[in-house]
Amino acid sequence: MFGFLKKNKIVTLIAPMDGEVISLQEVPDAVFSQRMLGDGIAIKPSNGLVVSPCNGKVVQIFDTNHAVGIETDEGAEVLIHIGIDTVELKGEGFQRIAKVGDKVKIGDVLVEVDLEYIEAAGKSTITPIVITNMEKVHEMSKIKGSCKRGENEIMKLEVKL
Repeated sequence: MFGFLKKNKIVTLIAPMDGEVISLQEVPDAVFSQRMLGDGIAIKPSNGLVVSPCNGKVVQIFDTNHAVGIETDEGAEVLIHIGIDTVELKGEGFQRIAKVGDKVKIGDVLVEVDLEYIEAAGKSTITPIVITNMEKVHEMSKIKGSCKRGENEIMKLEVKL
């Protein structure tokens, strides 16, 4: 009815992996470090289990299983890109658990990753988590430090309705 009566929604993203939260500027790939795909954080993972950071729907899983797109219930688009240049591995080292179209809740398993395989192949395991539709985000706060998947907050978004 009247747009000025609408309130923005708060979306809290929880760590999808165990590890250390770092700034996107520290990611060794300009696409992420220069925020070409969107803004967010990255995680240096300590194990290979990747879970949903939010409640929503899986809207994309790349054929190589190295990246997952989730749309939150509030309309934010979250991209989890597991490792850097891992598309070149053609799916080796990744096991898809979730499917496109799945409704997911915080902590639901999406992908299992063999981090040792990725490192042995000469790839970085640093995993950017970015919001790809930043035009819908009014405000964003990010958390740094160690994180436990399914437990610790990594980002809070105020999403425009």
